[in-house]
Amino acid sequence: MSPSLPFLTTRTVTVPVEFFDGLSRAARQAPPAVLIDAVRDAGYAAGQALFDHFSAWLADRREHGPADLLDNRFPMLLREYFSEIGWGLVQLSWLSDAVMVLDANDWGEAAAEASGCPVSTGLFAGFFGRVADAPLSVLEVPRDGAAQGQCRFLLGSVDVINYVWEAMERGIPYQRAATSV
Repeated sequence: MSPSLPFLTTRTVTVPVEFFDGLSRAARQAPPAVLIDAVRDAGYAAGQALFDHFSAWLADRREHGPADLLDNRFPMLLREYFSEIGWGLVQLSWLSDAVMVLDANDWGEAAAEASGCPVSTGLFAGFFGRVADAPLSVLEVPRDGAAQGQCRFLLGSVDVINYVWEAMERGIPYQRAATSV
């Protein structure tokens, strides 16, 4: 338990950004399809635990639990939470009625030399699935003009994100695919 975060009831570990470089190097030595799924699965399990951590963080601030937060407070508290725990800054917005965008800036995993953010993809799927109390898919997508340390993710139901992914494979921009769902 971190001495600066006494409200935690679960054990947490701070991971230096270099962890992601090491993970990326290890990933290059294993069959890509197998490893990327394993990394996302690990992120997913961590995301579910992160939800519990977020809930405790909210309780420490005398806020409602994630399921009871007002829609206008959730993005601000989420941003504050991820910043405080050192991952970076997040911003949630709606791309369409069925798809949310999560922009991560100064993001630990993206700041590393790793290509993409597979840990964060799994992490957000586990975390937001618990917030929504329903299975959610998360898809990392290109961000126009993105600099190092930035990632963009789409969040939605499994069917919707699969539809967006399939459209992207056919060359349709994710923005157009997400708004046509």
